[in-house]
Amino acid sequence: MTQPATGTLEVPGARIHYEVRGSGPLLLMIPGGPQDAGVLAGQARILADRYTTVAYDPRGNSRSTLDGEPADQSVEVHAQDAARLVAELGGGPARVFGTSGGAQIGLALAALRPDLVDTVVAHEPPCVLLLDDPSQALAEDQEVYDTYVRDGVEAGIARFLGLHDLDTGTGPAGEDTPDGTAQEDSGPAPQSAAAENTVDAEDAEDAETFARVSRNFGYFLGHGLRPLSRYVPDTATLRTGVPRVVVGLGRESAGRTIHDIGLALAGALATDPVEFPGDHVGFESHPDDFAGALDRALRG
Repeated sequence: MTQPATGTLEVPGARIHYEVRGSGPLLLMIPGGPQDAGVLAGQARILADRYTTVAYDPRGNSRSTLDGEPADQSVEVHAQDAARLVAELGGGPARVFGTSGGAQIGLALAALRPDLVDTVVAHEPPCVLLLDDPSQALAEDQEVYDTYVRDGVEAGIARFLGLHDLDTGTGPAGEDTPDGTAQEDSGPAPQSAAAENTVDAEDAEDAETFARVSRNFGYFLGHGLRPLSRYVPDTATLRTGVPRVVVGLGRESAGRTIHDIGLALAGALATDPVEFPGDHVGFESHPDDFAGALDRALRG
């Protein structure tokens, strides 16, 4: 398994860890919530034959350390970090993929610096205030936050996963995954020594990612959940079509609040949403099909 080239970008108030793979047009990949670049490593590897993929840890997550004490996250500040990464690593216009809270950042980047963005694919952004009646979604976010403050990180993240139907997966050694992704074990399959070594390396990488992301839960619950979900994209600016904005919705998310939010965003942008495999974490559960859908969406 080829390891990515890694780097650190100094930005005001933080240092941003990023990982680069492949060659071709620049594709900036933004993870959501408490996640980091490792969550998107599978997509980055698959797409590296078509793009220069750049996945990174948003400030405050994992290896992107803050200069001071944690404070409530700002989507606009995250977008400025993303703009600096694009400028540092090629100057744009870049293709951008963001998922969940990372999709909020991608939308903010597209509105803030349209000169740096060719296309942004926003996969299931939690912009709850675009709902006709966001009161229930806002109340659920507050319930998660209150649970975290009262009962701690473990109880808070369990409530978050439960409310969003993301509490059924298991990670390394039977642990719950930070994103609810099912880790299926279908038993050993015949494979070459090289292939087996690759699988072992990827399993080790997944375990490291899980450990890092788990340590981000407190920061996410205390300072990220509510600011990220209450950000309202500048739909008037984004509706102009420059840059192009694609709203991605998981096929298996239909009937959930996150799907309704995506439909509301697509309506506000006067565009048709694009269906992606899986649900909110389809990029992990259906990696090859998801990468194909993402490539098609980026190419238009």
